[in-house]
Amino acid sequence: MHTVWKGAISFGLVHVPVKMFSATEDKDISMRYVHKECGSPLSYVRKCPVCDEEVGWEEIAKGYEYEKGKFVLFEKEELEQITEQANKAIAILDFVDLSEIDPIYFQKTYYLAPDQAGGNAYQLLKEAMQQSGKIGIAKISIRSKSSLAAIRVLDECLAIETMFYPDEIRPVSQVPNLPENIQVNDKELGMAQMLIEQLSTPFEPKKYGDDYRERLLDLIEHKVAGEEIKIAPAKQETNVIDLMAALQASIEAAKPVATDPGPAKKTARGKAKAKPAEPAAAAGEGPKPKRRKTAKKNETVS
Repeated sequence: MHTVWKGAISFGLVHVPVKMFSATEDKDISMRYVHKECGSPLSYVRKCPVCDEEVGWEEIAKGYEYEKGKFVLFEKEELEQITEQANKAIAILDFVDLSEIDPIYFQKTYYLAPDQAGGNAYQLLKEAMQQSGKIGIAKISIRSKSSLAAIRVLDECLAIETMFYPDEIRPVSQVPNLPENIQVNDKELGMAQMLIEQLSTPFEPKKYGDDYRERLLDLIEHKVAGEEIKIAPAKQETNVIDLMAALQASIEAAKPVATDPGPAKKTARGKAKAKPAEPAAAAGEGPKPKRRKTAKKNETVS
């Protein structure tokens, strides 16, 4: 894995030299914009609209727009100077319970490995956190971006989750059209809870997959092979929803499918079903006893 960051974790006066690696990877299938007429990929040009000319990287600076059309400019060295010290350490500020943190705060996960001769201190921190059941809240700067972070133990490895600051979380009050003063039907609520219970299961990450990516890869393979692709029209959905009918149908669909009872049980079940039919079958075969008597007479005559 590629090293993303190097520095040290500090808690109290203890320093743990570490290297950081991305724990996740983006598997989105990237597409490029292509000129339909000739099939060539399009390129992006850094062009100044005032000077009407392309601008090279050596002529580009970062700027902050403090008023419409007015910027203050920063040199690369100026920005590096204010982040240089912060980039060197992950300072643990507090230890808390993981259950106290809402998932909305989490951004991205990284693995931490001991660097240089930091193995003993790394193991010490890991063991202490495992036994205490706590996670560390720290501050870290990665690529000039300052973040909160949660350090925890994950499968015998220290992991760090970058987090949003509280003022980066938008308040729920800004969400439009949230329902207010709507009474929930008791019967519908009971059926919804029943459906939730039927669908409840232990979390198994491996059973979930990216269906869209699989379909897209399949479509790409067909197109590369020169096959003609026909897309069936999507079924139009209506906004009119019968909640009771939808809940009932969902509960029926969520019911476990009956398993095959096996040959022995099938035979027993078949016999059980056949028993009530015997009297009817005998009643329908009234002439048979007469034929048996005739047979006996014939046997006596002969």
